[in-house]
Amino acid sequence: MTTYVWDYLPEYEKEKSEILDAVEKVFSSGQLVLGESVKGFEEEFAAYHGEGFHVTGVDNGTNALKLALEALGVGPGDEVVTVSNTAAPTVLAITGTGATPVFVDVREEDFLIDTDLVEAAITPRTKVLLPVHLYGQSVDMAPLKEIADRHGLKILEDCAQAHGARHHGRLTGTMGDAAAFSFYPTKVLGAYGDGGAVITADAETDRSMRQLRYYGMDKVYYVVRTPGHNSRLDEVQAEILRGKLAKLDTYLEDRNRVARRYEEKLGDLTGPGGLLLPATNPGNTHVYYVYVVRHPQRDLIIEKLKADHDISLNISYPWPCHTMTGFEYLGYEKGSLPVTERLAGEIFSLPMYPSLTEDKQDRVISALREVLASL
Repeated sequence: MTTYVWDYLPEYEKEKSEILDAVEKVFSSGQLVLGESVKGFEEEFAAYHGEGFHVTGVDNGTNALKLALEALGVGPGDEVVTVSNTAAPTVLAITGTGATPVFVDVREEDFLIDTDLVEAAITPRTKVLLPVHLYGQSVDMAPLKEIADRHGLKILEDCAQAHGARHHGRLTGTMGDAAAFSFYPTKVLGAYGDGGAVITADAETDRSMRQLRYYGMDKVYYVVRTPGHNSRLDEVQAEILRGKLAKLDTYLEDRNRVARRYEEKLGDLTGPGGLLLPATNPGNTHVYYVYVVRHPQRDLIIEKLKADHDISLNISYPWPCHTMTGFEYLGYEKGSLPVTERLAGEIFSLPMYPSLTEDKQDRVISALREVLASL
């Protein structure tokens, strides 16, 4: 039987009755669009992050980013500073507003934006800094906040991979002007389909978000106040997310349990030229959206695991955005982001999800040790 990097079926079997009850609740409610389930989830997700926050549910994480950028005033001619080692939707959200993404390199040790390089990337056209809390841990936000304040810029946090992660005690999503979340099924807080949300402490940004997700209308249908979108969070997904939000801290504990077992059973293989395990920065609470390791012979390792052990692993991400043909027009040449490009050739993800059993994890660990010994 093939072992995959992610599998929702064990979780579904465990939580099936609750999930189907959520579906029945919505179908029996008499309101299938922007009803009590979306309202309830928005309030509960806001409360999870503390007092004074507003949440707007949208249809997916990409549009959470795009609409948040628009709500922060980003449009054609503007620039947004971010990273290239991220999922393409981060960049597509920027280009979708008509703005231009400006890439800076990342740090070798944690794959996160190199805050020392950000200020040099700022121009008179820069409007927003967009840090990506990658793989489950937070960017160092203090220097970014100082830069943003100095230049009069907004900060939009990409929290698609960091639900529940903390930085010196503060939850990701609470440290910028707004934050975008994805609830794609693989996420730490994942729906059973697409979903997303934007969180902000600013009432005007929230008002703009609610208008943008609903065609640009206020509460009166057919009256468009500003060009908007059809980007509403689905009632069924919202109700499922309400149930899963109540279990989020348990999911985080389970992910950390899996991570600790990897550290215990693979720690002796680390070192220069060997396997490198993920590092957690001081002050951070890692939620391990994915468990990303490094090895200079990554491609051979993945090939052997598949061919000899029927284990299929994932790479997040093998192609940095600036190397993709769809973004060639941005003008980044090979070698322009050396750390990002080097990491893309070495990183790969081991299976990571709350319901991963010790037997399945041990199978992966044993196979990986065997492959590494053969190199």
